[in-house]
Amino acid sequence: MSSIWIWVAGLSFGLGAVLLVKAGNPGNYGFCAACHLRDIAGALGLHNAAMLQYARPEIFGWVIGAFAMSKVSGEFRPRGGSSPYMRFLLGMFMMLGALVFLGCPLRSLLRLAGGDLNGLTGLAGFMTGIGTGIFFLMNGFSLGRAKKMTGPAAAIAGHMPVVFALLLTVAVVTGSSLLLYSSKGPGSQHAPVWLSLIAGLVTGGIAMKTRMCLSGGFRDYSLVKDTFLLKIYGVLFASAMAANIAFGTFKLGFADQPLAHTMHLWNFLGLYLVGMCATLLGGCPLRQLIMAAEGNTDAWTTVLGMIMGAGMAHTLNMAASGAGVPFDGKVAVGFSIIITYAVGMRFREKIPATVTK
Repeated sequence: MSSIWIWVAGLSFGLGAVLLVKAGNPGNYGFCAACHLRDIAGALGLHNAAMLQYARPEIFGWVIGAFAMSKVSGEFRPRGGSSPYMRFLLGMFMMLGALVFLGCPLRSLLRLAGGDLNGLTGLAGFMTGIGTGIFFLMNGFSLGRAKKMTGPAAAIAGHMPVVFALLLTVAVVTGSSLLLYSSKGPGSQHAPVWLSLIAGLVTGGIAMKTRMCLSGGFRDYSLVKDTFLLKIYGVLFASAMAANIAFGTFKLGFADQPLAHTMHLWNFLGLYLVGMCATLLGGCPLRQLIMAAEGNTDAWTTVLGMIMGAGMAHTLNMAASGAGVPFDGKVAVGFSIIITYAVGMRFREKIPATVTK
């Protein structure tokens, strides 16, 4: 792929995220697959955290934009059916880890670009988790191969994510009473609906075209020394930092950062869990959304697991806040890491021994 896409993707996500914050989104919160899905879960009534309820149009834009790009490029292919229960479970774990850190891998970079040094701790955990996931992959881990779908199954299952996105877009644009809306807190802070939707549409199409994925970038570099995806995130980080400095929203330090806490061990372990799950699932939260839009029902199952995980995390007091990580959240992350290790060891294909003459 042409190197021009490195600049197109990096600049659109980096500058777009900062502009969304300038237009009303919470600090360092222009784009975040995990937190946006958490807010959507709240808008659907899946948790009762009253300050975290808003159907974020950025997510719907990502799905619709990626769907349109996959159709135009001839890459929309309904497929799936490999280990759906495990994908749902790992999706829940991935969301839990993100909500203990307070952000997905994309937001960890955006937080760092805004001066939040807690992003460094999270990224260190994320890369370590990817390393653990790569260890399992190299020892034969597999959730099975997705199968091509045809006929009515393909028409229904493959289009479910975009239908879901379109329906919720109409609901949020019209202010439907079917959704819940925060009157204060992060859920009440958002850019105009039209701007969020356009930003999502543009970046969703670009993410589909470039296969954007931070866990995939580190994995590709580790296994085959391919730096294409990492270069995108490098441009993203640099452009977001430059924009934050220009707008006066750059604040260097650990303390008093927006939607963040300073419990370093749990920042590390939260994104460690995300990195490990993302590697086993074949993509970070952003990538799962984009693959779902392309007709991949395995990825859609993972996204549904993430939404359910968000609901559970806030209902059961496991999600972090600016005050830190509750005891139940610490226990849940530890338990999830152990279970993910067990999944990594259990779902292994036998690797044939090398025969030498």
